[in-house]
Amino acid sequence: MGLFSIFGKKKTSLLESGVLKGFRDCHSHLLPGVDDGIRTIAESLEVLAYMESVGIRELWCTSHVMDDVPNETQTLRERFEQLKEAYKGPIELNLAAEYMLDSEFETRLSEGDLMVMGDDIVLVETSANVPPFNLLDMLERLKSKGYRPMMAHPERNRYMELPDYRHLRESGIHFQLNLGSVVGYYGESAQKKAWMLLNHGWYDAAGTDCHRLKSLESQLSRAVLPKEVITNLERLIKTSEL
Repeated sequence: MGLFSIFGKKKTSLLESGVLKGFRDCHSHLLPGVDDGIRTIAESLEVLAYMESVGIRELWCTSHVMDDVPNETQTLRERFEQLKEAYKGPIELNLAAEYMLDSEFETRLSEGDLMVMGDDIVLVETSANVPPFNLLDMLERLKSKGYRPMMAHPERNRYMELPDYRHLRESGIHFQLNLGSVVGYYGESAQKKAWMLLNHGWYDAAGTDCHRLKSLESQLSRAVLPKEVITNLERLIKTSEL
């Protein structure tokens, strides 16, 4: 049966599937007031309460760092400490960042001013439409400094197709899946690519990329997933790098 030959079969949602029980969310924008994500600590606490209710047990706060949003590392650390002080629940909170591969990233890389996930993973992204002209060079320089690049939501990159993904994987680049992609939140193209990459086993971690509670609730409740995709998701979550 082909990957997308699933019409007529029973579909389920991420909530109903059970894959969120014990889930480690490695991509979110819960630090309040620093980017296009959550705006207040009260809103952060509301999202965290919902995440508790669906079974999420660990969360990485990965605010944007880019030319247009040049968040300073110290500022993010201070905001993170404020969030940890306010939150009294069971979810384990961690701090990193989502770095756009642009001139601000070049500066941070040269200065060694990068926040990592785990021991050495740096979460990076590109524009969804056009890659930086020196994409491969930047990724190789990141690796040469002892980091492991993890590309955020590669399925959303319209400029990438199967040979591009294969080349990056063979070059040692890690991939992070957005859960919203598998349910079609970002459109049909991103969904098909997410299912394809899951089927190949090319993801290393997954995240909600949560910016707002309402959109997160919508994504997790969409009953559009066939059993094959749920099985691949379960495999990814069990073997996640984080």
